[in-house]
Amino acid sequence: MSKMHIKFRLNGQEVEGLAEPRMLLIHFLRENLKVTGPHIGCETSHCGACTVDMGGKSVKSCTVFACQADGAEITTIEGLTNPDGTLGVLQEMFREHHGLQCGFCTPGMITRAHRLLQENPTPTEEEVRFGISGNLCRCTGYQNIVKAILAAAEQLNSHKEAAE
Repeated sequence: MSKMHIKFRLNGQEVEGLAEPRMLLIHFLRENLKVTGPHIGCETSHCGACTVDMGGKSVKSCTVFACQADGAEITTIEGLTNPDGTLGVLQEMFREHHGLQCGFCTPGMITRAHRLLQENPTPTEEEVRFGISGNLCRCTGYQNIVKAILAAAEQLNSHKEAAE
């Protein structure tokens, strides 16, 4: 099978490579680009462990062909750190509020939470729960994940107000 040349921005950097038309984005990220933050969970789009931000939307990279990413802007958990490499606000709030246990769902959960807060900077608890409902966690019971996202929203909004 012939391979396709694909090129996109990943976490702010131009990347490119060759992929068979049937190759899934999650496999291209992990195998070709060695970006291992997004995890392979169910490969059926049910768990959300593979969630990335693509073109301003949360997508499950196990349901997107790599060739569909050509020309896109993609952010993974690796792209959500601060420029100096320290944890970003969402990552720090997950740590501070114990929003993770085994950590398998965490990259997808944080990436989804990032997009949720872009779409709705001041969500209610109910909106957070609905917003992350496509991402499964088998360890935490979600309470601390929700607390972490709400705390991140509060901190991000206080930074915005201080800058204005």
